[in-house]
Amino acid sequence: MSDTPIDIIGGGLAGCEAAWAVARQGLAVRLHEMKPLHFSPAHTLPQLAELVCSNSLRSDDPHSAVGLLKEEMRRLGSLLMEAAGATRVPAGKALAVDRERFAAWITERIDTHPLIRVVRGEVREIPPPGATPVILATGPLTSSSLAASLAALTGAEQLAFYDAIAPIVDAESLDRSAIYQASRYDDGPGDYLNCPMDRDQYLAFIAALKEAKCVPLKSFEEQKYFEGCLPIEVMLARGDDTLRFGPMKPVGLPDPRTGRDPYAVVQLRKENLEGTTYNMVGFQTKLTYSEQQRIFRMIPGLGAAVFSRLGSIHRNTFVCAPEVLFPTLQCQRRPDLLLAGQLTGVEGYVESTAMGLLAGINAARLARGLAAAVPPPDTAHGALISHLTRTEAKHFQPSNINFGLFPALTGKKIPKRLRGEHRAKEALESLSRWQAEQQLPVA
Repeated sequence: MSDTPIDIIGGGLAGCEAAWAVARQGLAVRLHEMKPLHFSPAHTLPQLAELVCSNSLRSDDPHSAVGLLKEEMRRLGSLLMEAAGATRVPAGKALAVDRERFAAWITERIDTHPLIRVVRGEVREIPPPGATPVILATGPLTSSSLAASLAALTGAEQLAFYDAIAPIVDAESLDRSAIYQASRYDDGPGDYLNCPMDRDQYLAFIAALKEAKCVPLKSFEEQKYFEGCLPIEVMLARGDDTLRFGPMKPVGLPDPRTGRDPYAVVQLRKENLEGTTYNMVGFQTKLTYSEQQRIFRMIPGLGAAVFSRLGSIHRNTFVCAPEVLFPTLQCQRRPDLLLAGQLTGVEGYVESTAMGLLAGINAARLARGLAAAVPPPDTAHGALISHLTRTEAKHFQPSNINFGLFPALTGKKIPKRLRGEHRAKEALESLSRWQAEQQLPVA
């Protein structure tokens, strides 16, 4: 086993998770992060593991696919799941965090770990093969020079689509008289603020949205959005009621002043524990800043809104995983190089972090002279790996975790309402056996 540290390029969610996984197995790490010397177009904080889009890690229901993935990560010793538990903010059935505390918590743990050294500075090309593996975890905003280095290495055409992020509103600027507090279908006050619209207000809002100016794509950019993170104006182009069946869905949110569901509703979710800022849920957008301020102030309760962050759009880079990666996350053309995070072709904070966890586990195993390990396909981690490496290349698209990626259920017929629970039970049992077989550390 070499004494040379394992180099991990990128200090985002996947890079930090990979570094922690390597260190948990007793190996040294050099974690390369270009901030604060250089910032991507979407990053603003100098800390590691910055959340740039939403502060939500989605459902925490252990019988949902993403809830199961989180539970598997906890059992594998995930640093970021520990951080989420320590910096959690109320969000109903979702797991949401205080963005700044989350990044600060992880940065402190990484900076003080005796086996991890953070190297601040930009890495412009993939290092040559050395004594230990290298993990590339530079995320969806990989610099053009490093992306070109990866494309030259893999021989695959670089693929890109565009993610839009939602605005954040200052809580003090909200008109609470026009807003009510509730979580969908829940009794009691709930964790979300709801801005209700009647039919006339909704029609006026979408009419303004249809005519609004958007930030144009650059000449080299292709309009290719991830289906689960569409800008609201792109959704609206599919039909006038699209938003009412999407981010502005009013079902299960009766206005306590009328006892009825509104015609449409805009939900706001806490961005921090103090509740000083709120995220406009599902309002990803590529509208110009001036148009965002004009149109979003048409929403009841937001007439005098002060935006601490406006929505924007950014490039999201990933490889065609079926042509580039082995199921171990090693590059087919250079097995000492592992990819992690959204570069692999997963979508979402949790999924990206999970790929960092697996890349860290396997980089450490390779450095110790062991074979890299692949999680069973009936686990959430294994289902993601199957999607990345077994999908037909010409049809490959990034994906969140969902039960459609898992193997088909066999044996006795399971009622639909119990399938999530059944899959979760089987997955966790399978994961435990795999951990024991591979002698992986147990959290």
